[in-house]
Parts: sequence; structure tokens; C-alpha cells
Amino acid sequence: MIRAEAITLLRGGDVLFEDSDLHVFPGHRVGLVGRNGCGKSSLFALLRGELSADGGNIHLPANWHIASVAQDTPALDKAAIDYVMDGDTEFRQLETQLTQAEADNNGEAIANCHDKLAGIGAYDIQPRTASLMAGLGFTQEQLQQPVKAFSGGWRMRLNLAQVLIARADLMLLDEPTNHLDVDAIFWLESWLKQYDGTLLLISHDRDFLDSVTTDIIHIEHKKLNSYRGNYSQFEHQRAEHIAQQQSEYEKSQVMRQHLQAYVDRFRYKASKAKQAQSRLKAIEKLPSQAPLRAESGIDFHFLTPDKLPNPLLTLRDAKAGYGDTTILEHIKLNLVPGTRLGLLGRNGAGKSTLIKLLAGELEPMAGERLVNPGLSIGYFAQHQLETLDLSASALLHLQRMDNQASEQKLRDFLGGFGFSGDQATRSVEPMSGGEKARLALALIIYQRPNLLLLDEPTNHLDLGLRDALVAALQEYEGALIVVSHDRHLLRTTVDEFCLVANRKAETFDGDLDAYHDWLQQQAANDKRSEKSSESSAGKQRDDRKQQKRLEAEARQKTKPLRQQIEKAENSIHTLELKLAELHQQLSDGSLYDEANKARLQKLLDQQTQAQKDLQHQENLWMTAEEELEELTEKLQQTEDK
Repeated sequence: MIRAEAITLLRGGDVLFEDSDLHVFPGHRVGLVGRNGCGKSSLFALLRGELSADGGNIHLPANWHIASVAQDTPALDKAAIDYVMDGDTEFRQLETQLTQAEADNNGEAIANCHDKLAGIGAYDIQPRTASLMAGLGFTQEQLQQPVKAFSGGWRMRLNLAQVLIARADLMLLDEPTNHLDVDAIFWLESWLKQYDGTLLLISHDRDFLDSVTTDIIHIEHKKLNSYRGNYSQFEHQRAEHIAQQQSEYEKSQVMRQHLQAYVDRFRYKASKAKQAQSRLKAIEKLPSQAPLRAESGIDFHFLTPDKLPNPLLTLRDAKAGYGDTTILEHIKLNLVPGTRLGLLGRNGAGKSTLIKLLAGELEPMAGERLVNPGLSIGYFAQHQLETLDLSASALLHLQRMDNQASEQKLRDFLGGFGFSGDQATRSVEPMSGGEKARLALALIIYQRPNLLLLDEPTNHLDLGLRDALVAALQEYEGALIVVSHDRHLLRTTVDEFCLVANRKAETFDGDLDAYHDWLQQQAANDKRSEKSSESSAGKQRDDRKQQKRLEAEARQKTKPLRQQIEKAENSIHTLELKLAELHQQLSDGSLYDEANKARLQKLLDQQTQAQKDLQHQENLWMTAEEELEELTEKLQQTEDK
């Protein structure tokens, strides 16, 4: 396990956390949360041995292999799949030793290397790597492309794949979903829930944290605070804790006033001096400070648009693309005030292309883009952060937009986005990605748009900023179009979805869970299509009776596995219901009172056991599914001969 005792860490003269304890048990999946700059990434560096604690001690098992995502990717000629396989360093070391043993014609060393390679599953590493990369969105053609051919976002996916293939005892993932789309995030969630090592995860995606984590460590007020459960459970427990602290503080204040009144009345009366002194001591023991409040975060609102014409923008049988390449065609959209539309689709399907067409950055290749004269577009995309003047301040950016407004008015506006005091006059250049995103949003909001186009607006934003953005969007009166991998943002801000697929953009009848089902169906169709193309040269069976006999034999041979799968599915369903019931019980605020401590611990123990049982049953189900698939393929191969 990871054990830290009274650790203190300073960076650049600032105390990130001090005199803090930390315990992470093997097999737990821990979310590390807190405001940007609180020390999350520095804690990772401490665990990797890149930093030393300025106080206290931190202990990790000496034999643990630690894997974390590299931030830089060299422009290599090496094939992508080979680059990912490099993540399994033990495999590469044994491979090198085997090559040397063969060159030396050392039979004993050759046999020893083969035994070790078999022991780590090296003989199926290539298909495992290909499967893993497919889950992260890579096509078969991309596997053999050189690393240098990929863009920055795709190189980060390669680095993530290296970590997943590494068979690490401790995995450190810092914002792994930032460069993934929704389908890859769904896949990564599933993969991490099957991971049997210890995971520490920094993420600002609350749905991802809720799905993956078993524990939360919150860095707040220079302390490492541990909570059992996922992110939603952490939020509930923390709110209860703050409320309890506030209640205790208010009670102590009433008692303080009562005791102080007695002291003031009788301090100089000889017969009461002893009692007065006793009450002074009692006052000293009372809590002297109010509880630490939830982090203030940032609070901003969208300004009411000057006009809300209807319709705002219409696309009639529009076609969009680049040069001679058509990405989307036959697009029909009518945007009116109050439209709240989320764009769904696999990576590369054309979501950003559609946003650019709506924004006017792309002219339609065919069809019409009809714009109301009163239309005012606010367009946010990651590339727009690059248009900020690095030498100018946040205040100067606003003054250039509105030179008639008073400086105080502009400062008041910027304060809602966290740019107060000297921060408003500081240049953009040293700002973090999150601060630049905040400024870009502020500039858009100040223009009072009546059509808001957001392309991945939450990249670089921490959880507090994301919550503030969600709250602001819920009040926004204009039309809203969103592309985002943040499912919480989509669930809470849009009313309908548009599916971008197969060169079309059409209304999607369903929610994000239905979209997940659609993605799985598409993956299954792709797999069937691939298998069909590979076996297209096979001969057709003319003897229908023989075919029926073979099918009956196959059903009989696969029956035990199908029964195992059904049994595991039933157990999974039962355990999910049990966990839902336990979650409901743990949501009871009175449970966290001191009098209910034993019952709370019992419920937490039951929750932990149920989560372990669920993971065990999911492993059984997955194993049986894989065995069934392998057996079915073998039987199919037998039929084809």
C-alpha cells in the first residue's frame, strides 16, 4: 500500500500541503481532486520519486512498477503499435535478452527467456495492443503509421496506450480523458474498472470519476483529505461535514456569549472569581474559527442578448467539407432561441466541421446557410485560445472591445471569472490553459451572443469551473450548440441530441446511455463486417441438414459457457441493485452523526464488499464471454473446413 505520514510539500516557496497523512490500499481506484494549482500533479511527481517531501515520509512497496503518461512524444519513424508495445518495458527487456541469447547460441538462456516471455503473456501482446488501441479510437490502418504522422492529441492517446499495456502495479493518470471523445471514454471506463492494480487518477470529468473511482482524495486548504466512495458520494460527505462543522461552530458561539456574559458580570466579585476563571478556561477550549467553507470557486452569468430573433440561423440541404472532400451533406437545421442541442458522433465524423459551418468559418459547398440580420454568434473552440494577445491583460482585452465602459465596470465583470485585483492586469502569456479558457469565455459572454457554439469548452477547466459553466449555461436565453466529451455538461445543459455519422447530421432519439448502446452496436457491426470480408472466399454450405446438425452441436458445446454468462449477469444485476440501495442509505445525512458511526462503518464495509463482488462477477462474465467467443470462432473454423 501507499502510506504517507505527516508529509509536507513546497513548490516555489508555496506550501502545497503540510503535515498530511495518506493511505492508499492495493487495488483501490482513487480520484485526486482539488482546484488547479493545489498540488495534484506535484503529488504524482512525489510518488514517481521526481520530488522529495519537505517533511514527513512516504512509503511505496519497493517492487511496485509505476506507470504514468508521458507528456511529450518524440517524432519517431517507429510504427504506432510498436511504440505502444514499448510501454511493457519488461517485455522489451526480455526481447533484447532473447536476441542476445540467440546471437550467442546459448540454448539455456534462450529457453529461460522463452519461459519468462510466456509468463508475462508476451506471445499475445501484439493482438492485445491492437485491441487496446482500437478501444482508444485507432483504426487498423493507423497501427502501422509512424508516430510522427500523428497530431498532438493522438500522440497523447499513444502515450496513454503505453501506460495501459504496461502491466503496472500503480498507474498514475493525469487527465486521461482530455484528448478522448465520448466513445473512447466509455471504453476507457470499462477497461479501468477491470484493472486489478492500484490507480490514482486526476480528472475534472465527474461522470468519469463516478464510474471509475472507489475513493477520493481531496486537496483543500493544504491538507490531503480521504473519502470512501466515488465523486458524488464525496460531494455528499463533504457537504455534510461542512454543515456539521457550521452547526458546531454556531453552538459554540452561543455558549461563548453565555460564558462571556457570566465572566463580565462576576470577574471582579471575590465570591465568584473562581467560577469566572473556570468559565474563561471553558471559553478558551471552544472552537475559535468558523469551519472551512467550500471553495468559493467562480461565479459568472451570461448577459442577456440584446436581440432574440426567430429563427436565428437555418441550414437548408447544406454540404460541408474541405477542398474536394465532402464531410457532411444534406444538413437541415433550424436554430431558434431556446435551442439546446448536443452533437454526438465518433471521432472524425464531422462534429467540429458542422460547428465551423454554423459559425461561418466554412462556407457551404452546396445548399444554403441563411442568417438572420440580428444574429450574434459566440464561438468557443480550443484554437481560439491561440488568438489571445499574449502581451495584453484580461482588462485590456475587454477595453479593446468596449472603450466606452468604465474600468470599474470591466473589473467587476472580470471578477466573476476569477480575474480580480492584479490578476486583471496581468499579461496573458504566463496564464495556465484553464485561465486562458476562462478569459476566452469572458470575452465571448461580454458580447451578449444569441447563438452560442461551444466546441469542447471544458478542456483545461477544473471541476469548480465546469460547475460554474453548467450553472451559467442553464440560465442562458439564446440558442446553444455543444460538442463535448464531458457527459455531465451534456446531460445538464442540452435538451436534444444530433448524431453526426455516415456524412449526415440527424436528430438522435435517445439520451447518452442510448448513444453508448449505439456505439457498441456500431463496434459490433464493424467487427462482423471485418470478419465477413476476411471469410468472403469461404465456400457456401449446400447441405442444410448438415448445417443444422453443426449448429446444434455448437449450441451444446457452448451451453456451459452461456450458462456461466447468464449466472454472472444475474449476479451483476443483483449486486448493482444492492449497491444502489447502499448508496441510497449512505445518502442519509443523519448517518454521519457520531451516534451512527458504527452503522455508517457497517454500510461502508458492505459497500466495499459489494464492489469487490461486483468486480469479481464482471471478471467472470468477461472471461466467459471471451472463452465463448474463442470457442465459437473455433467451431466456425471447423465448419468452414
